[in-house]
Amino acid sequence: MVSFARTKWSCQLQAKNSVHEADRFSLLQGREKETREKLHELVAPHSHNGLTVPVFVMLPLDTISIGGNLNKARAMYASLIALKRAGVEGVMVDVWWGVVEKDGPLKYNWEGYAELVKMVQKLGLKLQVVMSFHQCGGNVGDSCSIPLPPWVLEEMSNNPDIAYTDKSGRRNPEYISLGCDSLPVLKGRTPIQVYADYMRSFRERFNHFLGDVIVEVQVGLGPCGELRYPSYPESNGTWRFPGIGEFQCYDKYMRASLAATAMAIGKTDWGLGGPHDAGQYNQFPEDTGFFQRDGTWNTEYGDFFLEWYSGKLVDHGDKILSAAQGIFAGTGAILSGKVAGIHWHYNTRSHAAELTAGYYNTRNRDGYLLIAQMLSNHKVVLNFTCMEMRDGEQPDRALCSPEGLVRQVKMATKSAGTQLAGENALERYDSGAYSQVLATSRAESGNGLAAFTFLRMNKRLFEAENWSKFDAFVKSMSEGGRTSTRLAESDTSRKNLYVGFIKDHNVNKMKNVNEAVLM
Repeated sequence: MVSFARTKWSCQLQAKNSVHEADRFSLLQGREKETREKLHELVAPHSHNGLTVPVFVMLPLDTISIGGNLNKARAMYASLIALKRAGVEGVMVDVWWGVVEKDGPLKYNWEGYAELVKMVQKLGLKLQVVMSFHQCGGNVGDSCSIPLPPWVLEEMSNNPDIAYTDKSGRRNPEYISLGCDSLPVLKGRTPIQVYADYMRSFRERFNHFLGDVIVEVQVGLGPCGELRYPSYPESNGTWRFPGIGEFQCYDKYMRASLAATAMAIGKTDWGLGGPHDAGQYNQFPEDTGFFQRDGTWNTEYGDFFLEWYSGKLVDHGDKILSAAQGIFAGTGAILSGKVAGIHWHYNTRSHAAELTAGYYNTRNRDGYLLIAQMLSNHKVVLNFTCMEMRDGEQPDRALCSPEGLVRQVKMATKSAGTQLAGENALERYDSGAYSQVLATSRAESGNGLAAFTFLRMNKRLFEAENWSKFDAFVKSMSEGGRTSTRLAESDTSRKNLYVGFIKDHNVNKMKNVNEAVLM
């Protein structure tokens, strides 16, 4: 909760001046643009001194309303000021396909995002934008509902096979099936063309801000923006942690691809569908013939299927990132792609939950090196989750190892020559989580973190105790983890910045206030 006095608020005056400031910045940017474009290919994606890890903060999912407007602008401004004073590098925002291209094909509304970009610029912060080609709603942490554009859902209604489908025929509308990536199923355009047109329009609209204010473009690659299949959907109770999930290869386009691949090697019967013994969403590996210790996954057929299934996913990422690389080349903006931190059943031979999500990672095979190499080919930073998790915090029955998984991904990115950035998977404000992020940010084994994005800005973050710990965490990240994350219950930085409460001697001054709450 952010509190401010109506009589002292200067947002309106500042807003009037922001246009003039933006013009001044644009002139400077124009003079520097040509030089930056020449140097872009020579600059590493995230430049830092090896000790400092810049911290970004994710904005609320509904920062831009379904109507395309900036939600609660004054509260946003006050919150960004607080983040700036804490030493945060910038913020991240989802640029929802279902908001921007809602009114029809090639009809883009960027205005709400333009207002946010100018606000971020005015405060001297940086912005990470996510090209969110997925729906919001139905997954961990989703607090609002933003479906795909209506005209896309209309096409999906007319042709349900453009949605991911499981073996029971259950359709998932949160992201278009990669099986039809190169087919003109969206009113004459392919999904890859639609994503490229969207990103191209974004570049044209925000060209003067790219590289200076908008420093990173995270390219959406699947459900939740992650390069994966929607193998563990929480909506309607379909999946519950720590279930193994299910393969998503039963739409007609995926089935046709599987059949053609099997026929090409003379194994026609292998192309009739996915594994028949792979179990159901909420089972454990040992409950199934495919994922058990010496199961079908470890046979010639299992290898064939998993190579095809994971290969389709990597190829999907390669196509989208190839388009993105061409569109954003020379802008100075970093490109990143997100990979999910599927840590449950990691300590089994088959790594079942990773396999159903499309990561062919087992006791005998490194499934993340190929992904990291694909990202490296496009100079794309690998953004990974679950950086805050410890093995000892997880239930024994799930055989989790988020720490082992993070170590593996750190080594994969180092071997592939691409940078690694991180996020926390769950909303946490405790010192233990911050300490774990500090530990994983170091380059003691594999790559260290080039940047960290904290999930997420809301009123809980600004509660006194949470804010104190977060403030200390940001300082620790800026000092290479040398500062303790434990602070006394006071503002040791002497900023007099208290969000969510007011010191006793200021209470009388704040009787007539408006309280802005982001969420």
